[in-house]
Amino acid sequence: MDLKKFPKNNECNIAIIGLGYVGLPLAIEFAKSQICVRTKKTLNHHVIGFDLNIDRLNELREGIDRTKEIPTEILKKIKNITYTNNIDSLSEADVFIVTVPTPIDENKKPDLRYLKSASIDVGKALKKRLENCLREGNQTAPVVIYESTVFPGATEEICIPILIEKSGLKFNDQRAYKGFFCGYSPERVNPSDKIHTLKSITKVTSGGDNESAKWIDDLYASIIEAGTYQAPSIKVAEAAKVIENSQRDLNIALINEFSIIFKKIGIDTRDVLDTANTKWNFLRFLPGLVGGHCISVDPYYLTYKSEQLGYYPQVVLAGRKINDQMSGWVTQNLIEELNERKLLNNKTKVLILGFTFKENCVDTRNTKIIDIVNILISKSIDFEIVDPWVNKEEVFANYQLKISNEIKFDIKYSAVIAAVRHKEFLKITKENWESLITKNGILYDLKNIIPRDLNPLRL
Repeated sequence: MDLKKFPKNNECNIAIIGLGYVGLPLAIEFAKSQICVRTKKTLNHHVIGFDLNIDRLNELREGIDRTKEIPTEILKKIKNITYTNNIDSLSEADVFIVTVPTPIDENKKPDLRYLKSASIDVGKALKKRLENCLREGNQTAPVVIYESTVFPGATEEICIPILIEKSGLKFNDQRAYKGFFCGYSPERVNPSDKIHTLKSITKVTSGGDNESAKWIDDLYASIIEAGTYQAPSIKVAEAAKVIENSQRDLNIALINEFSIIFKKIGIDTRDVLDTANTKWNFLRFLPGLVGGHCISVDPYYLTYKSEQLGYYPQVVLAGRKINDQMSGWVTQNLIEELNERKLLNNKTKVLILGFTFKENCVDTRNTKIIDIVNILISKSIDFEIVDPWVNKEEVFANYQLKISNEIKFDIKYSAVIAAVRHKEFLKITKENWESLITKNGILYDLKNIIPRDLNPLRL
């Protein structure tokens, strides 16, 4: 194949479909005028940032990123990017990168609505792009890359057939004006992590054939300082993504089960982990609530595909079961302790510190704190929630909960749960921790941030 059939790796129009935690950093990096990491050529891409959320687009145009991942000064500095919700503008692209959410439904099955919808839009854009190319004499083949987490086989079995149907083009057809190419490059975004960023994490790439795989790898290598790894196939790249998070989920589940056992024995889990960690090959994971839209979701994508093929996973789902039940176990411990200390009555009030799914992050999707809240509500136990990172109006709209951004140290509570390790909570002094609880009140530390000499309950 003549590689000239592909767009120029250092100068093309790139459409990013979905401007969330994955899509926005990617759009910013491709839009920067910088030197290619691999070829040392100057990059001069134009990026079309596509999202259906008009409020999000308006904020980005003003230099505001509600996820707090990209600073305002960087957003305002980038010129080679157009933010739009106009589907017709996608036809101007040479490369389409899909970064839409892939959640699970109420039955814990893959919810591919956003992925299918994006594929339909891209397919239509490919058809219109073909008309433009015929008129302008542009013979380069378009390339579609998926970054959304899926089960192995989804790109080729679900997405590509949609692209073919809507575009009228053929997959991997090298003839001018006849085909398109496709690949998969799993995202490895870690929200709120300022060390392991897009450019500093090795990027896995793949393509539908050798030539497109090489081209896609070169495209990402132009901006990824940590380098790339070209997987043997799209399915391998898809599988690698889901097992990365499934493995972490299982490791945390194991430690969570240990913490349940150690609680019954009467010893502190952190003490056990500190002791075991003196062995050179001990893997240190910590107990905790596993929420968010990666670790608590991705294993279900793998088990879904496995069950389709007639194998019903046991270990993966066992880990999911343990982690899904941890909020209930934590809350039950709290209620038993309140009862034992004779603090469980109609005046009981619990303060929950943190509502997001992880520290220093604004995202409340799939937060496990809501499970604690729902149990307290079912037991008619009064509570307050403080989280300095969340949008209060957004939380009320999504969860019908009133939430505060600041702690009121002049109010005393029967119990305080340190649920999320936000940097603001790390600054709370020993005296302030003590001031928050009534006599004989409970400090429950889920994140190892309360001074040990205050004798908090701990996971």
